[in-house]
Amino acid sequence: MPDWKIFAIGSALFAGLTAVLAKVGVKDIPSNLATLIRTIVILVFLCLLVGMRHEWKAPWLLDKRCLVFLILSGITTGLSWLCYYRALQGGPASIVAPIDKMSLAVAILLSVAFLGEHLNIFQWLGAGLIVAGTFIVILK
Repeated sequence: MPDWKIFAIGSALFAGLTAVLAKVGVKDIPSNLATLIRTIVILVFLCLLVGMRHEWKAPWLLDKRCLVFLILSGITTGLSWLCYYRALQGGPASIVAPIDKMSLAVAILLSVAFLGEHLNIFQWLGAGLIVAGTFIVILK
């Protein structure tokens, strides 16, 4: 199995754990504070990881286009986390998480529209099933 598939599975596992852990974590504190704490933990963890792997490069030495898109990605990640934690405060994790994972369908559509990626019929079917499955989970 290619490394990227292993990391993708790890991403899904950890994202699933995130929903449950975050639901408990935002119970008695403001969602924005919870997001800040999460961000600090991630920052410290990544500083240690990058340092131990000797991967640090000064940002001004990086490709400017890459840097702009990483900054934009960081902004959208922050906005996503703020919305996610606020949603978890008021709603059940079992419904908030699947709605959040509609990001999969959004990413698929955006990758086709803006990155020129091509999907076969099975990939389109899978994307449709993601959307349908989300609606089935959230219907009351």
